[in-house]
Amino acid sequence: MAKTVMMHVGELRVGMYVSKLDREWLDTPFIMQGFLLEDEEDIDIVSEYCEHVWIDTDYVAETLSAYSSGEGKASRARPAPGVFAPEVPVEQEHAKTYKAFREARLLTKTLLDDIRLGSALDGSTAKDTVKDCVQSVIRHPDALLWMAKIRDEREYTAEHCLNVCILAIAFARQLGYEEDELHNIGMCGLLHDVGKMRVPQEIVDKPARLTPKEMRLMKAHTVHGRNLLLSGSNIYSGAVDVAYSHHERMDGMGYPRKIPGNSISRYSRLISIVDAYDAMTADRCYSPAKTSTEALKIIYNEKGRHFDEVLAVKFIETIGLYPAGSIVELYSGEVGIVVESNPRFRHLPRVIVLMNEGKKLLQKEVVKDLSFIESGELPRKYLIKQVWRDGSFDIRLREYQKKGLVLKM
Repeated sequence: MAKTVMMHVGELRVGMYVSKLDREWLDTPFIMQGFLLEDEEDIDIVSEYCEHVWIDTDYVAETLSAYSSGEGKASRARPAPGVFAPEVPVEQEHAKTYKAFREARLLTKTLLDDIRLGSALDGSTAKDTVKDCVQSVIRHPDALLWMAKIRDEREYTAEHCLNVCILAIAFARQLGYEEDELHNIGMCGLLHDVGKMRVPQEIVDKPARLTPKEMRLMKAHTVHGRNLLLSGSNIYSGAVDVAYSHHERMDGMGYPRKIPGNSISRYSRLISIVDAYDAMTADRCYSPAKTSTEALKIIYNEKGRHFDEVLAVKFIETIGLYPAGSIVELYSGEVGIVVESNPRFRHLPRVIVLMNEGKKLLQKEVVKDLSFIESGELPRKYLIKQVWRDGSFDIRLREYQKKGLVLKM
């Protein structure tokens, strides 16, 4: 059994292996449970978030050996330099994406409405929507992810399908999938819930717990989705399987077939995670939205049972602590919106500050690049203290989108 010692952060040294924190893992930039302190920068970040940690005294020598051979790096999960670097500045992509996102949302709604009214599904429109999303994610994913945070509870299913498409493409890109696979995965995300168009609307929108009979009708959306896609045209075959299997679980307790994890396709396992995350972070008629951090904690706790263990951890790394569109409060008391994440320093994104220390709206928004804290150009009071739900402090993302907040940065 490994020996652990509680230690004050002031005693930490490079080469020690941290196995436990005095706070939740997902409240820190260290996504993985257990990591080596590679350099002084790691120690500084641990010190910002913790007072005490637990050091695994038996793991140090073994871990240092692994690191010397380039293996086992589990701390801040830095991406390989330049592999997934954005092609354009986020401001430029925001300007380009705003109109494209509105059109994609309208097309998705029209596609689902046509199915509800009995029309056969033609995948051509879906492919065009997915193509635009893939190109935007490749240029700069944060612009489209910011847009996906903006929701209308009355259009939940259409917006959910589009958001799952966007999130799945961004996730798959970080996993290293080629562009043609991004298109396929985007199609899986966009069409995963088409079967709900065959479920009575009063059940889909019921603002209370479903009865056993209603739950059976709701669960049947997976079978309806498979049948709709099989009878459609220009449909990617993998999307049929995902529509049918995205509610299966790794422990075999999912539906409709209760198949074990090793029988669930990789795309279905991927969409299952994205689907759950987007649903949890949306306001529903029967439950308020969770913050991104709260949703990621649930996904982490359910890895291996509900979700694929490896993909769950990778998804948490992809979303990060403060995804674009998050409403955040700084230790200074100021409040703003994250406009661009920071793959290297996950706890230091770019933020548009909207409110001063007294929670009063600023006459002119200020953009702060929190990465300047690392170089000492910004004081540490600008570290992020807490993530809040959309609507907190009377800040609503949809209203700021309409005002063109990100377009005039």
